Amino acid sequence: MQLNGKTVVVTGGAQGIGAALSRRFAAAEANVVVADLDASASQAVAAQFGGLGVACDVTSEEQIQQLVASTQAKFGAIDLFCSNAGVCLGEPDLATSASNADWQKCWDIHVMSHVYAARAVLPAMVARGDGYFVQMASAAGLLSQIGDAAYSASKHAAVGFAESLAITHGADGIKVSVVCPQYVATPMLGYSGTQAQNTAPGVLSAEDVAQAVMEGIEEERFLVLPHPQVEKFVQHKANDYDRWINGMQRLRTKIMHEVGSTDLEKMHRFV
Repeated sequence: MQLNGKTVVVTGGAQGIGAALSRRFAAAEANVVVADLDASASQAVAAQFGGLGVACDVTSEEQIQQLVASTQAKFGAIDLFCSNAGVCLGEPDLATSASNADWQKCWDIHVMSHVYAARAVLPAMVARGDGYFVQMASAAGLLSQIGDAAYSASKHAAVGFAESLAITHGADGIKVSVVCPQYVATPMLGYSGTQAQNTAPGVLSAEDVAQAVMEGIEEERFLVLPHPQVEKFVQHKANDYDRWINGMQRLRTKIMHEVGSTDLEKMHRFV
């Protein structure tokens, strides 16, 4: 898919990967709507390239429907919907130790927001026989994130929903890309914009991820892996699940011994 003249919506677009994607889509001459819980921040990003910045809580189906309706009213159609908003809350101790509220928040943001967006834009896309979904998941959705069961489980579900969209609606002309990066230099890992070029090994910039996404869209690839090594890890997991689990158990033990915590900001520099 070429984005020149197309209309794109990006949720979670006010910072990190979402902001980088918004800028990259605009550079490809798309009409970009930057949606975020923080209205002023989304407007500031959109102002960088003459886009439209709006407020949207992606956990509210009503607000996503309003976002879609207002975008369609202004631009006529949504060609690509990028569900990018995400959270990583961690867990205090046991794999069950995150609160019910944190589990629900991960589910609502990582899964249901994608469902709400698809529900809102699919009818028009199917009617015209063309449309594209870019859904931000994580390598944790293919593997696992040590120290955050709610994040891992909800990202697995995000990948599963993306698969369902692609399987069910491929014949309707609908394309789907699910993006599964590992560590990215964003505020989620404690990086500010000025620190993004001084990262730990294996940590990509948000701009690197945006470039990988653009290449995936141009090639209309389902699985986009900004970190190519993830493909090898997934193959290892599929070939011998028990060996992979044992390896992850050893890695967690080593992290706890050497870092003392599975806090994401501390742990990613070790891994």
